[in-house]
Amino acid sequence: MKDRREIFKNKRAAGTSPGCGKDKKMEEVKVWQEDMHIPTYEPGEPQRNPMFLEGRVYQGSSGKVYPYPVTEKISYEKTDHVYRAVFLENQYLKVMVLPELGGRIQRAYDKTNGYDFVYYNHVIKPALVGLTGPWISGGIEFNWPQHHRPTTYLPVDWKMEKQADGSASVLVSDVDQMYGTKGMARFTLYPPGADLSGEFRRGAPGRNQGQSPLVSPGPGRKGTGA
Repeated sequence: MKDRREIFKNKRAAGTSPGCGKDKKMEEVKVWQEDMHIPTYEPGEPQRNPMFLEGRVYQGSSGKVYPYPVTEKISYEKTDHVYRAVFLENQYLKVMVLPELGGRIQRAYDKTNGYDFVYYNHVIKPALVGLTGPWISGGIEFNWPQHHRPTTYLPVDWKMEKQADGSASVLVSDVDQMYGTKGMARFTLYPPGADLSGEFRRGAPGRNQGQSPLVSPGPGRKGTGA
């Protein structure tokens, strides 16, 4: 029996995909935003005053988080929370990004066999193990300047893009308030095939290496369409 990846590789080389023939439209990657209802254990209100935790050792850092507030409580009651999700999809893969939770890839789904190839947590249930409190398991988070960045549970700026070759991207961007560095991630899905790439950049806002391709939507961090 031929390896499934070899079969798909041969089909892509021939310009076809399962059930789609050579339809150019079907080969283009779709990108869109959609409201998703996800059961969530909401974090409590953060501390009113920032904490100066110089003496606390946390994953190789001092634990200092100023000017970010720290959250120390998580609700025991589950609620139905509506998140704005951004999707990338082609014949093989469907990827969900949550800009409201640090811009993480929450789900990466293989449509050919019904398998989540990245751990998919169906419930948002934070644990107080992050630098400022809430952190969730599952998906793929991008981090700087250290593991589990301070804003891993906070909203980021985002944007959708379509390329001339039929690929599509979701871009997420955030400026760390502790050190003033900007982090950017671009997730791109290509047609045809099961090829998802990630591109990451970090730099000081305003410099070439740190220029963000995103608009700055202001309060609420509501991203823009393509």
